[in-house]
Amino acid sequence: MTIKRVLVSGGKNFARGGAVSAATVVIMTVTLSIIGSLIFLSALLSFTLNTIKNKVDVSVYFVTTASEPEILAVKDQLEKLPQVANVAYTSSNDALAAFRARHANDQLTLQALDELGGNPLDASLEIRAKDPSGYESIVHFLEASPTLSAEGASLVDRINYAQNKEIIDRLSLAIQATREIGLVVIVLFALASILIAFATVRLAIYTAKDEISVMRLVGASNMYIQWPFIITGVITGVTAAIVVLLILWPATWYAGSKTTSWFGGFDLANYYATHFQIIFSILMLSGILLGAIASILAIRRYLKV
Repeated sequence: MTIKRVLVSGGKNFARGGAVSAATVVIMTVTLSIIGSLIFLSALLSFTLNTIKNKVDVSVYFVTTASEPEILAVKDQLEKLPQVANVAYTSSNDALAAFRARHANDQLTLQALDELGGNPLDASLEIRAKDPSGYESIVHFLEASPTLSAEGASLVDRINYAQNKEIIDRLSLAIQATREIGLVVIVLFALASILIAFATVRLAIYTAKDEISVMRLVGASNMYIQWPFIITGVITGVTAAIVVLLILWPATWYAGSKTTSWFGGFDLANYYATHFQIIFSILMLSGILLGAIASILAIRRYLKV
C-alpha cells in the first residue's frame, strides 16, 4: 500500500508541474534522441567499416619475368599460413583479357594497348584473410621472406595493401571521433536535462510544502517523504524515453529504404527491430538515471527532513 501511495504521490507531483514538467520532458526527449541517434550512427559506421574490411584483400603483383610455376609456388606458401582463407591466381593473360573487357567501349585505350605490341600487365595473387586483422602479418610475411627467382631477383613487383589500410585506418578514426563528439554532446544535453528536471522537482517540493509539514507532524519517515519526488523525476525520464521510442519507429521505417540503398545494405528499420530490446533498455535506463539524479540533487538541496 505504501509503494502505491508513493507512486501516486509522485505522479501527482509530475502533473502539478504543468509546463515545467512538459519542458523537462521535451529537453530530456532531445537528450535521449541524441543518445538513440548515436546508437544508430555508431552501428552504421561500424557496418560500413566491416563492409570495407570484408572487401579488402592483398594483391601481390609479380614482375613480368616471373614464371607461372614460380608464382604458384608462392601461392602454395601463402595458403599454408593460418591466417589466410584463400589465394586466387590471375595470370597476365587473364589480367589482359579482363582489362580489355572493362575498356571494351574505350577505343583509345585499346588502341594504345595494341600499339605496345605485348602484354604490359602483371600476373597477381589476390589473398583473402580469415580476419581483416590478419592482413598486416601476411604483408609482413611477404616482405620479410622475399620470393626470389633462380637468378636471385625478387619476383614481387608490388603489394597494394598500404592504400587499403590507410582507408580503413581513416574510417576507424572517423568512427572514434564521431563517438567522442557524440559523447560530449550527450553529456551537455544530459546536464541541461538534469538542470530542468531539478527545477521540476524543486517546484514539486515547493508546491507540496504544506503536505510535507503534515507528514512530518504525523511521523512519516524521511524515505516516505522523499521517494515521491524521486518518482517524479523517474516518471519524467520514462515519459521521455517512451516518446523517443515512439518517434524512432516511423523515423527508422521512413529512412530504412534510403539507408539501404545509400549505405550498401544497412537498414535502419531492420536494425531497430532486431535490436529493440537493447535500444529500449539503453534509453529507458538513461531516462530513469537522468530523472533520478536530478530528483536526488533537488531533494538534497531543498528538502530538509
